[in-house]
Amino acid sequence: MTILVTGGAGYIGSHTVRLLRSLDRDVVVMDSLVRGNVASLLGAPFEQADICDSEAVTDICRRHKVDTVVHFAAYKSAGESMTNPGVYWHNNVFGTTQLVEGMLAANVKKIVFSSSAAVYGNPVSLPITEDSPITPENVYAETKAVMERVISWYGVTHGLRWVSLRYFNAAGASDDGVLGEDWSITTNLMPLVMKAALGASGPIQVLGNDYPTPDGTGVRDYIHVEDLATAHVAALDHLDRDGANITLNLGTGHGCSVLEVLRAVEAVSGKAVPHEIVSRRAGDPAIVYADASLAERTLGWKATRGLTDIVSSAYTWHRSQFA
Repeated sequence: MTILVTGGAGYIGSHTVRLLRSLDRDVVVMDSLVRGNVASLLGAPFEQADICDSEAVTDICRRHKVDTVVHFAAYKSAGESMTNPGVYWHNNVFGTTQLVEGMLAANVKKIVFSSSAAVYGNPVSLPITEDSPITPENVYAETKAVMERVISWYGVTHGLRWVSLRYFNAAGASDDGVLGEDWSITTNLMPLVMKAALGASGPIQVLGNDYPTPDGTGVRDYIHVEDLATAHVAALDHLDRDGANITLNLGTGHGCSVLEVLRAVEAVSGKAVPHEIVSRRAGDPAIVYADASLAERTLGWKATRGLTDIVSSAYTWHRSQFA
């Protein structure tokens, strides 16, 4: 049977598609290409369609004999979600509803959902567990929380079987330098630091240096994109074993500050990273890192790469693209 990957032409989706194909899994990618890049699919079977089109979902599932869906398709800029919230409610929430309706019409009842640690907002305690309060700080994070609930309720009403993966700060590139994160369409720290280090932008802005952290800058749990891809495969295997519906954190369990990231990039690149300290961004927590022990117990999965691996892979990929 075939795995349908929505949003598979995006950053994390394309790495997961590549891993699945390397494992001889039958895969078809569905992507609107509004924010995806078909070249990142490296020749994987592809259908251009929107998750909001439930009839297209049903047709693709039937024609490709789809058994399970991995759902990456969502808009993900926190800032944009606050200035243009309607797009996020429509694409992320309505789109997920239509996706599941289309799946069910084709009798597809298994889904692995790409959620986010953003649902936790400003954590009240550390490390963050799956039982930590859900307190989104922006519309994007709220849509992810609602998407989780939509999927969970379809489990109650229609027997949908699901795994929701809340991952922390995805970063890095494929070990062989073939796939990476497009710095022209992201607000994530790692590609923006690479852009500054390679002279493709001005200084990167460090948002606050007065947090209660060892160097005053915000601390986050950075997880290698290939570790995330491995977790999605493990989640698919969990559903194939008739494992229970479950929500899991994906992280390393260790936080790195913004200045630590800059120093790691300087060590790998041999270049100073121009940066300037500016005011904090409203709503940003000081420290965020995961307790991912439930994922290890449930899936047998654990992050294997650290900050140096993330930075080295990202720098190799961005330098090749910039050249």
